[in-house]
Amino acid sequence: MAQGAAPAPSSCAGVALPPGWPDLSARDEELLAPLLGCSPAEFVQVQQGVDMPRLVEALEDWGAVRLGALGPVRDDAASLLQRKRAAFLLTATELFGPVQAEVPILFLLHSAHDDEVREVLRLLAADKQLGQTLALMPTVREELETRGMPLSQYPDRAEQASDVLRGLGRTARDALSSSDASQNARFMALSTLRGQLPLPYQRAFDEVERARRLQHFAPSNVVVGSFDSLTFGVPLGFYHLVAGTSHGAYTLSQGQYEQATRELAPAALLVSLYAGGKGLRILSQARGSTGAMRGLQPSELRLRALQEMARQWEARLGVDGLREMARYIRTSRKAGELAAVGGVDAALALREARGDVAKAQAWLSQARPERSGSPAARGGASKGPGEVASVANDTARPSPKRTPAGQHPSGLSSLVDGEASLTLEVVEAKLRRVEFESSGPRLSGDVALLKEQRPTLEAPPSGAQGHPLLSEYIAYYDKRLTELEQGTAVKPPLKWVGYERMRGWFARGLAFERLIVKLLRADAALPRAKRRFLADFDRPRIETYVGVRKPESGLRFADVLVIEEGTPAGTLPRVETFSFKSRDLSLLGEETLTAQMKADASDALGYYGGTLDIRRPALQPLLKDGSKVPVQRVRLVYEGGALKPGIIDFLNRAVNEARKEVPGVEVLFQ
Repeated sequence: MAQGAAPAPSSCAGVALPPGWPDLSARDEELLAPLLGCSPAEFVQVQQGVDMPRLVEALEDWGAVRLGALGPVRDDAASLLQRKRAAFLLTATELFGPVQAEVPILFLLHSAHDDEVREVLRLLAADKQLGQTLALMPTVREELETRGMPLSQYPDRAEQASDVLRGLGRTARDALSSSDASQNARFMALSTLRGQLPLPYQRAFDEVERARRLQHFAPSNVVVGSFDSLTFGVPLGFYHLVAGTSHGAYTLSQGQYEQATRELAPAALLVSLYAGGKGLRILSQARGSTGAMRGLQPSELRLRALQEMARQWEARLGVDGLREMARYIRTSRKAGELAAVGGVDAALALREARGDVAKAQAWLSQARPERSGSPAARGGASKGPGEVASVANDTARPSPKRTPAGQHPSGLSSLVDGEASLTLEVVEAKLRRVEFESSGPRLSGDVALLKEQRPTLEAPPSGAQGHPLLSEYIAYYDKRLTELEQGTAVKPPLKWVGYERMRGWFARGLAFERLIVKLLRADAALPRAKRRFLADFDRPRIETYVGVRKPESGLRFADVLVIEEGTPAGTLPRVETFSFKSRDLSLLGEETLTAQMKADASDALGYYGGTLDIRRPALQPLLKDGSKVPVQRVRLVYEGGALKPGIIDFLNRAVNEARKEVPGVEVLFQ
């Protein structure tokens, strides 16, 4: 495991990683087997706790090709992977010949992002090998041209004296390979390689071999004809679909892969494999124990989940939109990683940014729903901004200048809204609480190691270069490091990817609150009989981010507190509170959904129900008898739309259970 890295996830597709994995002295199959069930998202997460350069180096060239088919490989191992891919391409062509090597080389190309393929082509051209390898493979040339990489763009370098020696060496190897022993070894290697390809590639391989033996081989149509049913580009991360388990040993359910490639459009399959992320796992787990899904094998459950996810994507984007998004994901390894880690929201941001990863990351960091209406990253959640750390008091402060429209300052200042009482101090307190509760990956708690790995603008974390949140992350890192040195922090800092994700959800939660506050203010302006939310008030006064204290929970900031202004003398005013949640509930099963709603409702009542000590001085004249006042009603308001559960029966039963379990809280979706 890489020093200072967070532990890798304990399982992929529900199968635990073996203790002590990876043993870099083991064979390829032992190194790869625990990873074969990983979705692209899980594969990216596993790499956080692994020395990836050493793992790639330990694999044979073909093993590295198979590893690359699982999903985006980490930055520090990417260049080594491309060299291994190029080496396999050379070896396979020399050992098997261009005819039989074409199918596994097509698999290599299909399982690589466009920027990775370009790097492989540059390596081959720099070694003067394209003309002797890919140039002899008509279907490979056609595939490259379709993806905008014709071989004419990568001319072989000029002849060098060393090429003569290399040619003599190849001639000698060709002579030696004509022996019976060499032919047998070649046959065994080819058979093993064939068995590790997905079923459609195996069939294409068999068709080529049959035509070759019958001497009816026509390079212009045999391989192409054999691939009529294949979906080019799909194998990016395909193992997640086909891997299953049997008594702890991995097997490949090739039929599931074949069925998916037959029933789903290529773009839908690729987008679902990447942008589905945790959603695929949740769907298969949550729905696998009920109805028609009961009794299905894990690979069948993943297939059903994939099909459902694909239908959702097609309904959302249409066929053309799916193709466009698939093209963006396949364009670069960074784009694939962004979609795999960030899920739905990241994929939609990538589409809005037209494949520009840096712009998509900036969009996610701002998390402004009005720009695209996209849901936030699947599996994430924005804690209600009422869930905050203690602050000495909630006092009136001068309203800072608001940022002009169209300008977005970097850091937390971009979230400040003085008119809504969302001062910088409040934002910092809220963010600290959300960061503390984040389940994202964290760095080591070793102070010496943190000092050694401290990020800077010149040496940013992987994926953070040029990011608008980089300076903010460095300041956060330094502050947490100081707290650890002083013994006041209980958690080490989040890794960059975890911080970026958490920060996006936090910003999204604030944006949702502002939208609901506008609705409440509009509701308050209506005649009482026409109000939807505030019909129990005569003169409702809406206050945001009000400091409220309870002995058991300390000081919190209520998202919204509504207080009656027209209360008769000697009478306590009516008070209601609102707690807002931007939480992705769309893929949760009924039991998980119900448990989540009960927990949220209980927190809302515990923090903002009962008797509150209101700390805002401006409200003291309305309280009549000190600062303590009972709360008549607490409302828990979830962001709806794409974050709302898709199965209405699940939702209704979960809401009813939450109301029954926590009767003092009303649960709503907006």
